[in-house]
Amino acid sequence: MAHLLALGLLATAVTGQDFSGGSRDEDAFSYVQPENTTILGPYGHSPAVLPSPRTSGSGGWEDALSQAQDFVAQLTLDEKADMVTGQPGPCVGNIVAIPRLNFSGLCLQDGPLSIRVADYASVFPAGVTVASTWDRDLLYERGYAMGEEFKAKGAHILLGPVAGPLGRSAYSGRNWEGFAADPYLTGVAMEQTIRGHQDAGVQAVAKHFIGNEQETMRNPTYDPNGTLTDVLQEALSANIDDRTIHELYLWPFANAARAKVASFMCAYQRLNGSYACENSKVLNGLLKEELGFQGYVMSDWGGTHSGMASIEGGLDMNMPGGIGPYGMVPEAGSFFGGNVTTGVNNGTLDEARLDDMIVRIMTPYFWLEQDVDFPTVDPSSADINTFSPKDTWLREFNLTGPRSRDVRGNHASIIRRHAAEATILLKNENNALPLRAPKTIAVFGNDAGENTAGPLNQDTFEFGTLAAGGGSGTGRFTYLVSPLAAINARAKSDNTSLVQYWLNNTQIATTDVADLLAIPDQPSVCLVFLKTWAAEGEDRAHLSSDYNGTDVVTSVASHCNNTVVVTHSSGINTLPFANHPNVTAILAAHYPGQESGNSIVDVLYGDVNPSGHLPYTIALNGSDYNAPPTTAVSTNGTYDWQSWFDEKLEIDYRYFDAHDIDVQYEFGFGLSYTTFNLSSISSTQLVDSISSEPEQREVQPGGNPALWESLYNVTVEVTNTGEVDGAAVPQLYVTFPDSTPAGTPPKQLRGFDKVVLEPGESRTASFELMRRDLSYWDVVSQEWLIPEGEFVVRVGFSSRDLRETVRISPVQA
Repeated sequence: MAHLLALGLLATAVTGQDFSGGSRDEDAFSYVQPENTTILGPYGHSPAVLPSPRTSGSGGWEDALSQAQDFVAQLTLDEKADMVTGQPGPCVGNIVAIPRLNFSGLCLQDGPLSIRVADYASVFPAGVTVASTWDRDLLYERGYAMGEEFKAKGAHILLGPVAGPLGRSAYSGRNWEGFAADPYLTGVAMEQTIRGHQDAGVQAVAKHFIGNEQETMRNPTYDPNGTLTDVLQEALSANIDDRTIHELYLWPFANAARAKVASFMCAYQRLNGSYACENSKVLNGLLKEELGFQGYVMSDWGGTHSGMASIEGGLDMNMPGGIGPYGMVPEAGSFFGGNVTTGVNNGTLDEARLDDMIVRIMTPYFWLEQDVDFPTVDPSSADINTFSPKDTWLREFNLTGPRSRDVRGNHASIIRRHAAEATILLKNENNALPLRAPKTIAVFGNDAGENTAGPLNQDTFEFGTLAAGGGSGTGRFTYLVSPLAAINARAKSDNTSLVQYWLNNTQIATTDVADLLAIPDQPSVCLVFLKTWAAEGEDRAHLSSDYNGTDVVTSVASHCNNTVVVTHSSGINTLPFANHPNVTAILAAHYPGQESGNSIVDVLYGDVNPSGHLPYTIALNGSDYNAPPTTAVSTNGTYDWQSWFDEKLEIDYRYFDAHDIDVQYEFGFGLSYTTFNLSSISSTQLVDSISSEPEQREVQPGGNPALWESLYNVTVEVTNTGEVDGAAVPQLYVTFPDSTPAGTPPKQLRGFDKVVLEPGESRTASFELMRRDLSYWDVVSQEWLIPEGEFVVRVGFSSRDLRETVRISPVQA
């Protein structure tokens, strides 16, 4: 397969489809390409940026870089090829050992909420769940605890966290793996999580870079009668303009680079015409040059579609190594592997580039001291690993050390607390919550009871609570506390409650609830538990709750005047019952992990005062959201799958604000069992003078250090005006001056704080505004610029509850 290594340039302009005339389904909001509208897109191309920059180890990796260079100098050419090519083995990704150099190889394991291919490991709350806490310390704590478990199981590399998808589309199947439909909040979450993972001693991987905003057609389709390289239609191309990619999709990945993340995982789909894993403009230009990234780029599993084009384009590690739709056919060979050796020998591949690939891989390995007493891979992982079972291994792996290690430690208490703090109280009429030893509790919904499908959540199980999504980002439960079990335990401890339950959604939705209740009087409270599935590999078909969830709520509320609804969901659910007079409270708990029932009971009974806030907008209708996934094309040309990001900067609240669209619950919204007030906002300029253009400094991880310099400190007084302890989350939003180019959103999140207060207590919340926070990306100068004029800075408790205002003018005309 030497022909696969032929030197090739990246794709240039690709003829695509204009989606402006597509058909729209009012609930499952998506576009289908209209016929006869072929156009040449405005940004459907990606210029080449060559060669791939060499790492310098800047930012604190200099000593580790020297160790890596010494290691590479001792490798044979065949060993070098092994170092950049995954092989089947006990982990989901494997770099084989080199015993003569005392190198035991690299174990790469999923994923962003749990070490998936393992037993006796914890299942943590999902990314969207912890983002709902708006708590920097908690994000770090979760990242550290996860890192401890990965390391104890012998995994060098943790395949997370996720900033792509960012949340362009409400329907994306993997939004729950990431954090928020906002680059600032996601950026903070990425940075804190990465620092936690790596402080625990494992390498973090920022993924999926970049533009991976839908699952539909993320991979090419192959000729069933051809070979594994005969493509019928190439994967979807995410076509994104320069300003949008900088201000939205690149933004949180800059935080990841600044946190000195070990690796970036490139995405499956094409980006502006070129596959993301061979797009030199993105990998070389944006990532390694502009952001100063010093680590290595690995492919998503099967995301490599070329040899030299990918290597020159900036890809450093091919995972899992074999050719195929997902790289799971090792006997078919590899785009890297032996072709790397051939390329060096015939002069096609400069060995200096190959050496840099390995230096990038090994530098974080030495930086995190993974060469010193790192735990061996737990042998049980090999037995659980269905991705590359033992009969696919091409080499032997020396699996030593204890089997089935219990790495959970005290993490159950952390998971319980995190999930409770992440729970969002959306409605609480007549102080329905917290519960106060209710006499009679009626529980409804198929999400309330015990999991009926084993240790892995699945979309096909009707009965059982949902605590994680599906695909590579899921977790393997060693136990899962259901809401019903936790409610029964609490009711027993109260010694006052009668708990009855109905878990068949079809029965509840189609039967008069009054006939179901074998209780003389109406229940004190009716608790309804709804669930919504989402998984890798597919986008959501709708935004409603699964299993007739809306009808279940309507049926219960028609008889019960104190109906409390809890949703376990991947993210956005439309809530048509939100204004029903008998629905007194609504809580969004997302995917809470293994302590699901305990964490929601802590909130229901007031042991934890809810402080979660929405990391996205809940619209009135599914059709209110823009930027739908591209779900079909009407033609069969090779390059016909095109997705034009024509909404540009207008996603989520930015779109709703720009077009003055009413919503059910806005971005950042969340209630508490107490009340808060803001007062006395002020701003202090932290530097003597501020220029529009940043000082040109030597690029460090994260980009030009001048962009991360704090220019202003904004403070506001936060007061607990209620009667119980609680945590407020003041949020800062910036409105840019009129001189900013057209298309700038009306306001953008640029700060948040979490403040815990006793009744009557006041504290000062502080928000430091960095140069980047006040800049836009200028496509002409290719620079971040602060516009002239007056910025309006507002602080409040959501994007539409802004109570205090201050104005600043950094750059004078």
